[in-house]
This record gives sequence, C-alpha cells and structure tokens, in this order.
Amino acid sequence: MSKETRESIELNEDVSASPLWNADLAPTTIGQRTWSTWNIAALWIGMSVVITTYMLGGSLIAQGMTWWQAMLTILLGNCIVLVPMVLNAHAGTKYGISFPVLLRASFGTKGANIPAMLRAVVACGWFGIQTWIGGTAIDALLAALWGGWTEIGGVIAGNPVHTWISFFLFWGIQVVIILRGIEGIKHLESWAAPLLLLGGLILLIWASSAAGGLGNVLSGTTALQATQADFWAIFPATLTASVGYWATLSLNIPDFTRYAKSQRSQMLGQALGLPLTMTAFAFIGVAVTSATVIIYGEAIADPVQLIKKFDNVFVILFAMVVIFVAQLTTNMAANVVSPSNDFSNLDPKRISYVTGGLITAVIGILMMPWQLLSSMGAYIFTWLIGYSGLMGAIGGILICDYWLIKRRRIELAELYKTDGIYSYADGFNWRAVAALALAIAPVVPGFLRAATTPGGQAADAGFFDTLYTYAWFVTFGLAFVLYYVLMANKRRPSN
Repeated sequence: MSKETRESIELNEDVSASPLWNADLAPTTIGQRTWSTWNIAALWIGMSVVITTYMLGGSLIAQGMTWWQAMLTILLGNCIVLVPMVLNAHAGTKYGISFPVLLRASFGTKGANIPAMLRAVVACGWFGIQTWIGGTAIDALLAALWGGWTEIGGVIAGNPVHTWISFFLFWGIQVVIILRGIEGIKHLESWAAPLLLLGGLILLIWASSAAGGLGNVLSGTTALQATQADFWAIFPATLTASVGYWATLSLNIPDFTRYAKSQRSQMLGQALGLPLTMTAFAFIGVAVTSATVIIYGEAIADPVQLIKKFDNVFVILFAMVVIFVAQLTTNMAANVVSPSNDFSNLDPKRISYVTGGLITAVIGILMMPWQLLSSMGAYIFTWLIGYSGLMGAIGGILICDYWLIKRRRIELAELYKTDGIYSYADGFNWRAVAALALAIAPVVPGFLRAATTPGGQAADAGFFDTLYTYAWFVTFGLAFVLYYVLMANKRRPSN
C-alpha cells in the first residue's frame, strides 16, 4: 500500500440513495485524487495574481504606508492565514470531502447550511467584484480599438451603457466555463499562471523605467506617509484585511485539496503558491501605484484606470488580455467552486455543481459589485474586514472540531446519513450554532458603524470600532474556545 493510500480514506459504503448525496458532493475516490504539488501551487498562483491583489497592495500605499510596511503587512497576513488554510485542507485530502460536507461533522447535516450560506454569499460578492473588474478591462480594450465604443449613449446606475455591455460579456464567458466543471479549472490555472506572472513583471519594468528607477519609486512612497505613527494607526485594520482577503479560501480549501495526491502535495503546494506569489504580486501593485505618484502626480491603485492612460494599442491589448485571464482564473477557482458546492448542499438531489454555479453568477450581479468597489477605504474597512469576522468564527469551529474534538477521525459514511451521528438534534448541532453567533456578536457594532461611515473608517474610534479592526482574530479565537467548552461532553477520548 502506498503512502498516499495510507493517508487517504475512501468511502466503501453505498450512500447514493441518501438525500444528502449527489455526485458532486460525494467523496473523491483515491483514483480521482490526482492534483500534484504543481497543480496546487498553480492554483494559488492563478488566484493570487489578480487585480484585487494588486489593488490591496496599492490601497495600502494610498492609505499612507511605505513600500516595505505594505509588503510586511501583506506577507504577515498571508503567513497567518496559511495556518488555518493547511489545517482545514487536511480533511479534504484525507477523506476526499468538500467544504459543506466537512461542515456537517461540526454543525450537523442541516446546520451545515448556515455557515455554508454565509460563505456562499461572500463568494457571490467576490464573483461580482472580479466580474466587474474584468468587464472594465474589456471596456477599456474595446475603447482603445474602436473610438466609437465610448460614444454608445446612456447611463444606468451611474455607469455608461458600454461598461454594462462589457460587464455582461465577461459574465457570459464565465457562465460558459462554469458549465465545463471542476477539471476545466485545473487546466485553466496550470497554463494561465506563467502568463500572469509575466504580465505583472512587464508592468513593473515599465513603471520603474518611467519613474526613474525602482529605487526612486520605492523611496518615493515615504512621501505619502506623514509620520511613523500613521503606520501603527492603520496597521491593525490592514493586517486584518490582509488575513480577511483569503479567509474565505481558508474555509473552503477542502473543495480543492479533496483532489490532492497527498498531504505533502497540498501542504507544499500551498506553502509555495500562496505567501510568495501573493506578496510578490502585491509588491507589483505597491511599486506601480507608487510610480504613478511620480509619473502622474496621483496614486492610481486600479490598473485598469492606469492602462487607460496609455496610447499604444498593442500595449493596451496585451495588458487587457493579462487582466482578462487573471480575473477569469481567480473567479472560476475562488468564487465559483465553493458557492456551487454550498448551494448544492442545500438540496443535493435538485441542485448540482453547475446549477449552484449559475446561482452564484446571478447573485453576484444582485450584490452590486460597483458599490463594493466605490472606494479603497470601503474595500478595506467594510468589505474585507467585515466578512473576515464571519469567516474567522467558522474557521475557529472547524479547526477545533476536526483537530481537537474529533482528533482527525471522521466516520465518512455518517456524513451522508440523515439519522447518523452527525445529525445531532434534528440535523443541527446547536452548540456550533451558538458558538458561531456568540463569536460574531462583539464585532457587529463596529461593522455597522464602518458600513455607514463614508470611507469605512470612523474618525473617533470607540471600543467596538477598535475591536472590529481585529475582527478575524477576535471571532476565530472566541469561536474556537466557545465551541471547545460547549462540546465538553462530546470530545473523543484519547487512545
């Protein structure tokens, strides 16, 4: 028996008649677990090299950080979120189960839908954001190729009609890919990753040259920061935002690692693919945004707006192709796989992976992504930090349950039984639901104030505002401890 087989468990009981089972939510077989270290690393390269990563780095510069402070913040945030990422990934690789199925072990067969829907709604919001950015890239490209494109009249919801046409064009392309399923994503990520890194490198070279050299660019970021104290004023919120950026994937990473060959493949692939790539591409965002201050006299954190300033059609064409591929790869992997499985978990016999993906695409529009991107302050303080509080609480419960309560031992067939050990009380583990609600409660007042404050950052921060800036850390810790205490009589005894 190979090492991979010894560390992987396969379902050996037929549970296909269960209302909790469908082909998409079924555990992967040993033979289906084919993703190598490169496939996992390429997945992360494809997801990290995206405009919102660039914008995260650029927004920290716009908020007043120097380049090394922005890099340190993003790298630290990614190293922190890598820990729950690897811990949650373990169950996916060992048992071949997806995120919503893993949730059944802690929340119950019905209760799992509560955290699954919270995760799904966030993914729908991200789908809309990435689609909007991809649409604006197409819009800029068409404007460069045909002068009459921007003359298409009319304005809807504050945006020109031609922008809406581009948005729905990109949306339609993604729907076609959704219909192809998960294996299409694996191949898409693998060939797209090198192209995205090349495009980012070319943009960095251009910015350095136009601004008088990389050293000149990086030293120029200091001018954007008034005093050293400013860094410590914004560091907690920006660190939480950096963690929150991937807090979603730290939950549903089993959706991908269920296809991994081994634990070594998933751990090494993630360690190589996430922190290094994320930080490197964020550095490009930091450097290029800093260069725009020198070149154009203002910090331009949105690369699509920057590229619009170019007058070379071939440069614009290449840049927009890179942006198009970047948005496509990230959206397909990060923002379609998870909600598709989550929606399928609501009613496995009626909602397939493809149907769930189509639901995601529709809700992504309804969440009005153009409003979520209305300002860099709102992007950080309302969106990233806001949902990180939800994701932190779910992550705390998942990790506590799998690693401490169940000690990495799950009865695989029971996850698909309506009357099994994971049905708890009528399908709900109220201890998990209570831990989730109690952990989230302390950060709600801060979120409500941020959501109703222009720019998202309250000027006269109180106790709850300060607590909110640490949202992911607060809810993760509280949920972990509360769940452990509430499950005192359910813990698996040591062997």
